[in-house]
Amino acid sequence: MQICRSRQAVRDCVGDWRAAGDRVVLVATMGALHEGHMQLVAHGRDWLAAHGGGRVIASIFVNPAQFDRQADLALYPRDEDADIAMLRAQGCDAVFLPEVGDIYRPGAQTVVEVTGLSRILMGRLRPGHFRGVTTIVTKLFNIVDPDAATFGEKDYQQLTIVRQMVADLDMSVQIIAVPTVREPDGLAMSSRNRRLSPQDRAAAPILSQALDLGQRLVAQGARPDTIRRRIRTLLRDQPRARIRSVDIRDAADLSRITRIDRPVVILLSVLFSDVLLIDQRVAHP
Repeated sequence: MQICRSRQAVRDCVGDWRAAGDRVVLVATMGALHEGHMQLVAHGRDWLAAHGGGRVIASIFVNPAQFDRQADLALYPRDEDADIAMLRAQGCDAVFLPEVGDIYRPGAQTVVEVTGLSRILMGRLRPGHFRGVTTIVTKLFNIVDPDAATFGEKDYQQLTIVRQMVADLDMSVQIIAVPTVREPDGLAMSSRNRRLSPQDRAAAPILSQALDLGQRLVAQGARPDTIRRRIRTLLRDQPRARIRSVDIRDAADLSRITRIDRPVVILLSVLFSDVLLIDQRVAHP
């Protein structure tokens, strides 16, 4: 596995692959890797196998532009050696490990923002977060020039925003959506889980239980307001969970709905102590 620490190094690496006729899939991460990230790599491999073969490159970059609180940035877990070992074991072909100064030049003024989708739901709770996401994803696409990129469905709003950005800006990158990977007790795998206390970790599976309830209610034909109310009631029964938001939106574009006659996405945002966890489920009537 090649380790690239500069823009030029990664461009040289990808250039060699292109010269050999390989396609390229990017897996963009902020490190603190877990099995969910490995599934992003695996799905990238599957996409390449279906498109004539090629190489998978992962990026590891803790992006300061998507943190609204400096304390969260400082606390974000980092373990470069462990991350590299996991990627190597998964068969990743290269990893891009830039420094902040290599990504954000002094005096840079340009940002990328999907204005509507970035300012609702989690974007309302964390102003500027998704502008940071779309700016760094655009920069990574420009540096790596991949044919496709994998994104997890757990961050469903992020996935929807990236898809919108790619369509709006005529980017020639195929976005591969990867299903959420869960622990045996149902908790969605997340780098943030490392920050949970033992008590909060034991309580956190209430999120997947709430999504199970929501999915059943959608199938039964319940109205969105009824589903939201029932989910909130279940979450409030867990004293360690502090609800930030419970939303039911159109699964295609995250628009508001008043009745369910097409696929919807149930979106949860819940605090456990000072750790914000998100989870989602696409449900069909």
